[in-house]
Amino acid sequence: MTGIELVEHAPHTTHDLPAALGRALAASRIVDAAPDPYRPGGWRLRAGSKVGAVVVRTPGEEPLTLRITPKVPIARLFFLLGYALDPRIHREDAVEVAAHTELVPFLARTYERAQERALRQGVLQGYRHTEEASPVLRGRLRETDQVRRHHGRLFPLEIAYDEYTTDTPENRLLRAATERLLGLPRVPTGVRRALQHQRARLVEAEPLVRGAVLPRWRPSRLNLRYQPALRLAEAVLRGGSPEHLPGDVSVDGFLLDMNKLFEDFVCVALREALTAYGGHCTLQARGVHLDTGATIHMRPDLLRYANDGRPLTVADAKYKAQKPEGFPDADLYQMLAYCTALGLPEGHLIYARGGGLHASHRVRNAGIVIHQHALDLEGQPAQLLGAVRDLARLMAEGTGPESP
Repeated sequence: MTGIELVEHAPHTTHDLPAALGRALAASRIVDAAPDPYRPGGWRLRAGSKVGAVVVRTPGEEPLTLRITPKVPIARLFFLLGYALDPRIHREDAVEVAAHTELVPFLARTYERAQERALRQGVLQGYRHTEEASPVLRGRLRETDQVRRHHGRLFPLEIAYDEYTTDTPENRLLRAATERLLGLPRVPTGVRRALQHQRARLVEAEPLVRGAVLPRWRPSRLNLRYQPALRLAEAVLRGGSPEHLPGDVSVDGFLLDMNKLFEDFVCVALREALTAYGGHCTLQARGVHLDTGATIHMRPDLLRYANDGRPLTVADAKYKAQKPEGFPDADLYQMLAYCTALGLPEGHLIYARGGGLHASHRVRNAGIVIHQHALDLEGQPAQLLGAVRDLARLMAEGTGPESP
């Protein structure tokens, strides 16, 4: 199997690839791919914000394994992911991080540990409501459906019943995530054996059809021990790459979008930190419009409201600036639109960069101040959360330096 290693947001590199594989990568949009005009048979590849591993298969060609390494340490990436999924259940010590330098092995090991803890006390059971046609009466007869579908015939019977079973939404999710991980490249042998054993324990759970909507589950006291594994299972399944492309090309694997991951972490961490200042926060706020006719929709990443419903604070998270010399002007225009529509005197843009840079700009003829902050993802989790708390305090108190 051919393998290519790329680094997130690194410069283009040229690789010799069959034309079909190159076109498949270009169509998948997993990476930027284009023929190299100076090297026959060469393709220029550049990774963007998606990290992980995928296998690309085309008829008549050897499969290609593409691995994209994040710039942040793997341990830090999983801290961001775990905290964004649920700050209450995140555990920094869920897996030894020193031995892992790749995303997929780390993901598989972390998930296997979480699932082992979930299943340690046995497979969760619950009641599943079923409606079906049957030759025997079980539960209750659905009289209306019986008459409408069978026009007076006695059999089959349209029945409804509740069955106590292990075929629950929770177990379906765990089984599907386990099967997805078993299909990924570079899962360690020991982890693969453990996942196979755990899959055997979940054999009664109905397998999910790929591409279908994930089963919905509700956190409760009964599934408390399952919740860390369930959050990870959803991340595994939602991180699945496109499975089929035009023709007979297939792509399978696991990818994380660092843009989305950073946005989710920042918003969740800020929401937690801002609870100390009252009001409530909405993520990806709906019902915000730029115009009075409510035809131009806007979706701020985080919007904090007072108890009486007044907007207090608006923030947007941006993983990477688009120009090397500084933060992009388009982000400032977007935040200006948010502040103008919401009637706020200040807005906050949060970037993923090293150091403690904080710049502020007062808009002419408007008096609106737009703050630009940077979070250092290289720091330890405690330091990163401390920086978020400092940012929440600044946002709540409405203070900060201004540029001329």
